[in-house]
Amino acid sequence: MSSEGRRGRRGTEKREREREREREREGKEANERRKWKQESLNSEHGELVHLSSRKQFPVQGDSTETGRNRGSGVNREEERRGEVLRGEMDSDSGEQSEGELSPGQESFNSKSLALQAQKKILSKMATMAVANLLTDDTSSEILDELYRASREYTKSKKEAHKIIKDVIKIALKIGILYRNHQFSPDEMETVERFKKKMNQAAMTVVSFYEVEYTFDRGILSELLMECRDLLHELVEHHLTARSHARIDHVFNHFADVDFLTELYGPSEEYRLNLRKICDGINKLLDEGTL
Repeated sequence: MSSEGRRGRRGTEKREREREREREREGKEANERRKWKQESLNSEHGELVHLSSRKQFPVQGDSTETGRNRGSGVNREEERRGEVLRGEMDSDSGEQSEGELSPGQESFNSKSLALQAQKKILSKMATMAVANLLTDDTSSEILDELYRASREYTKSKKEAHKIIKDVIKIALKIGILYRNHQFSPDEMETVERFKKKMNQAAMTVVSFYEVEYTFDRGILSELLMECRDLLHELVEHHLTARSHARIDHVFNHFADVDFLTELYGPSEEYRLNLRKICDGINKLLDEGTL
């Protein structure tokens, strides 16, 4: 056989091996995603403290008379709902320890993790209006890229997984409180301040990516820390110290100036993560979600 023929055959064999490895990798990731759906989340003992005993605040726009007419029925419904919520958050059957990964786990899917969390927390709730939180494709893609960037930075799949899981847990619990009208009028003002600050942070993330030589890690870090402080203020009377620790864990990581420097640096891998994150943020901004 000629040298050209041998080279051609070796090239074909190499491509076949690469395709086989790719098929094996895809199969492995599919199996791991199925495993994620079967895992339980960590116990949430005592979360949403005093939820069943707290007064439900009337929705803005309700008249005093309407509030009185609704009072007794709302209180009974709120008490029942609070018991369900607290019972769901206290369930710890078959759960893994915090941040634990299944043996041999190589893949991560935030949508599967969010669905898993929702199934656990929301399965017995009277209202399922919050059920789509974090499971839309755009939000899932953003979380997936944040996971990949965090994994690359921390060099730890376990730590990156824990960060994203904390994001999902915090968002779900705040969504439950909001949907069940647990925030007082003053706290609703904090909600609006938090939304505006998050919107500002999101637009800054995109602007620093799209406009060359504008990135300032100090500015972005400060915005994220302000979001963290507003979130602590919002849930001060609703969630336990464990949830406050999760808030710190999430924001202290993403506001880390060294992490931000790497994310906006010249590395191709980080640039790909950042591009996809910004594409998702732009879509959420266009939809009015952020």
